[in-house]
Amino acid sequence: MKLSNFNFELPKELLAEYPSENRDESKLMVVHRDSGKIEHKMFKDLIDYFDEGDVMVLNNTKVFPARLYGNKEKTGARIEVFLLRELNQEQRLWDVLVDPARKIRIGNKLYFGEDESLVAEVIDNTTSRGRTLRFLYDGSYTDFRRKLRELGQTPLPKYIKRDVEPEDEERYQTIYAKYEGAVAAPTAGLHFSKHLLKRLEIKGIDFAEVTLHVGLGTFNPVEVEDLSKHKMDSEELVIDEKATEVVNKAKDNKRKVCAVGTTVMRGLESAVSSEHTLNTFEGWTNKFIFPPYDFSIANCMITNFHLPKSTLLMMVSAFAGHDLIKKAYKQAILEGYRFYSYGDAMLIL
Repeated sequence: MKLSNFNFELPKELLAEYPSENRDESKLMVVHRDSGKIEHKMFKDLIDYFDEGDVMVLNNTKVFPARLYGNKEKTGARIEVFLLRELNQEQRLWDVLVDPARKIRIGNKLYFGEDESLVAEVIDNTTSRGRTLRFLYDGSYTDFRRKLRELGQTPLPKYIKRDVEPEDEERYQTIYAKYEGAVAAPTAGLHFSKHLLKRLEIKGIDFAEVTLHVGLGTFNPVEVEDLSKHKMDSEELVIDEKATEVVNKAKDNKRKVCAVGTTVMRGLESAVSSEHTLNTFEGWTNKFIFPPYDFSIANCMITNFHLPKSTLLMMVSAFAGHDLIKKAYKQAILEGYRFYSYGDAMLIL
């Protein structure tokens, strides 16, 4: 498979700028791998496709307000700083992206907040836009993290051209988010409402939770035609014993194991035992899934509609079959499905 196999024309107006009014009332396309049948439903109809003993695997990572705006010392130029990951808690070192990058050099200081109560010094270059910052802050670590949260904005994807609105803080977060660490939401999970989760629970569907802290690497463009040469960024992953027990029991009983999102699918496939069961895992994964690929754990998945040439589209194609996904995406465009983070959903059975 080559990069060009994953290109298609996506009308601009289908990129969702806002979420649907109610989480569980976005559109749902249901794609049947065995028959090639495609159905058009609403997300809350999902419940009709699952039975008692089936399992849904959720990613409980929590998005933190990773986008900061500061000013450069002396010139006062406005600089965007995107927090990627904390490197050292004691020294308050962070891996970040800066924009415009050409203006930011080692030794520069950046000031944040109207009262400039937070200062950062650039101590290293990592990539063309990447820098290592040391935050200078008088106060405890807890106070420092509180200050970052206070000054930071919800990190909506760049394709959303509008300003961040108060509603985004809640809507760009799953309702089951627990552990802070993601700089992008696991978007398939955004469609679940409390009411829908309760209905699924009453029907006897089990849930397993994994934590994969989504990094920006998930959205890095693929720039090589030969996919085997693309390198994914590493993301932190935790799969505990409780999750492995729930998933492996469902596999033993020949039940559905549904990966809610590409992040969950990557996580599960990063922790497969030699017997094709799920292992516990704590560490980092840079797994890149593209066709052809044999999946070991999940036998169905929920996912959003992805951008052309994205690693997410490649994984979905590997799972559902390239031709079937091409057909489904053609229909999605004709039917006006909304794409990307705030867009509609697909259930692949």
